[in-house]
Amino acid sequence: MSTPEERLATLGIDLPSPPRPAAAYVPVQRAGDLLFTAGQVASGADGLVAVGRVGAEVDLDTAVVCARQCAVNVIAQLKAALGDLARVRQVVKLTVFVASDPGFQSQHIVANGASELVGQIFGDAGLHARSAVGAASLPLGSPVEVEAIVQVDPA
Repeated sequence: MSTPEERLATLGIDLPSPPRPAAAYVPVQRAGDLLFTAGQVASGADGLVAVGRVGAEVDLDTAVVCARQCAVNVIAQLKAALGDLARVRQVVKLTVFVASDPGFQSQHIVANGASELVGQIFGDAGLHARSAVGAASLPLGSPVEVEAIVQVDPA
């Protein structure tokens, strides 16, 4: 059985340095055996993957890519907090926020970009509950933001 790190390598994903908080918060907070990540926007090495609202300035396919990048950033935060992604017992829940044009109604499809990657990386431990929420706008103009609740092995 492969590890989450091996699955990342198989997919050609090099985790970035975890993004620093853009305001007054911590990137990960632990409560017992649960980790709560702060929302991660769709930023990569060259900045935001896209800017704007889905259904207006950003198309559906690009939004799915943005959600995937948000999930990469969530995983990078988990790696920084845990040291070893094999310590993840269960991804409990993802919340996916989608900056949406008023007529856009496919937030759940956008959210699949994050959910599918989490499933690929964590296998059965990546099966999670999820909310996909439309928003008027998100920080820095990101089309998507993702946060996670994850159960982990004791410290």
